Amino acid sequence: QVQLVESGGGLVQPGGSLRLSCAASGSISSLNAMGWYRQAPGQQRELVAQITSDGSAHYAGAVKGRFTISRDNAKNTVYLQLNSLKSEDTAVYYCNAIMSYIHYWGLGTQVTVSS
Repeated sequence: QVQLVESGGGLVQPGGSLRLSCAASGSISSLNAMGWYRQAPGQQRELVAQITSDGSAHYAGAVKGRFTISRDNAKNTVYLQLNSLKSEDTAVYYCNAIMSYIHYWGLGTQVTVSS
């Protein structure tokens, strides 16, 4: 079993920033990709950003230019830097990791953007 634990969520004002972290632990061989999804009430879970083991990053159009994903392979940790936050970014953010074609999920961390 692989466990993913997110941290760094919270309440920020529009235009503010947060940095989310996700640490993977457990029975890890190699993580092919890690990423972040988010889900707002009444909406489906959507991909925010994903990064592969070779560093190739992809972003959802809604966050491109504002969010940055990175990873530390030695620590099995992925980060998401959220800048220029908008109220529309309010959601529970979930860490995701792929290993041997299996998806693993964290429990989520709440990000609330409000004035």
